[in-house]
Amino acid sequence: MSDCGQHGITLIAFVGSVFSPYYAWARRRGRGDPDDHCALNVAIYSKGQGRWGMTERGRRHCARNASQFTVGPSQLHWDGDCLNIDINEVSVPLPRRIRGRIKLWPQLLFGYSTPLDVAARHRWGPLAPSARIEVDLSAPELKWKGHAYLDSNEGDEPIDRGFHTWDWSRARMRDGSTVVFYDMQAPGQADHTLSLRFTPQGAVETIETPPVQTLSKTGWRIARRMRSEHPVKVQEQLEDTPFYQRALLQFDHAGESLLAFHETLSVPRLVSPVVQAMLPWRMPRRA
Repeated sequence: MSDCGQHGITLIAFVGSVFSPYYAWARRRGRGDPDDHCALNVAIYSKGQGRWGMTERGRRHCARNASQFTVGPSQLHWDGDCLNIDINEVSVPLPRRIRGRIKLWPQLLFGYSTPLDVAARHRWGPLAPSARIEVDLSAPELKWKGHAYLDSNEGDEPIDRGFHTWDWSRARMRDGSTVVFYDMQAPGQADHTLSLRFTPQGAVETIETPPVQTLSKTGWRIARRMRSEHPVKVQEQLEDTPFYQRALLQFDHAGESLLAFHETLSVPRLVSPVVQAMLPWRMPRRA
């Protein structure tokens, strides 16, 4: 998010894209090679210049090593101090170019990782809960600086085997700490929630889990919720899809009024045949 609060961007680099219908179809045929299903998802949130792109690339268009990940014409490179992301993608459904460079400087690197499920087949952890970002795009023409967050997810099985629904959020506190709530639900099971605070000094603290605040359903009728002591306000809806939503929320925590990036995933929606048939229109593939 930009310092002025007028611009935002989300990037997700996938090896074995968990949302890919092509990867799901390949697994059913016994040919589920994650390196053959890579993508760089780019979502730009700027008034009048918003764009979204996610082109999946096959193995021959991708390469990766300890410091670099190439996905078609785009790449991510870690130089020891800064994560450099060179973007050269095309948005969907309207084919418009997304081109430019993103630089992200972690304020502190964390080695924290924790299982998300009982069997520990899915793991998550922030690499840099707090970071500075510099956006320099030529298409659309945008240039700004702001605050960022960088994390990592990995799994040993498809996402639909480990989860039903989840709500995730992260927010920055006045002292520079980052608060994360990972709230996972499944029918007939107790909620599994991670409530964590990552401090500027490098500590990872478990905090008390606030009560559930139910939010209004999205346009696609996805139920969602947030952890907060008081009612939560949806400040801006960023993404609203049949299986996934992303929004900016105003909520209260530890006596502070905070702005949270919030996401909800509905796995039953994701794996439904209707949604799987729709996804290629949003996620083209270049094998």
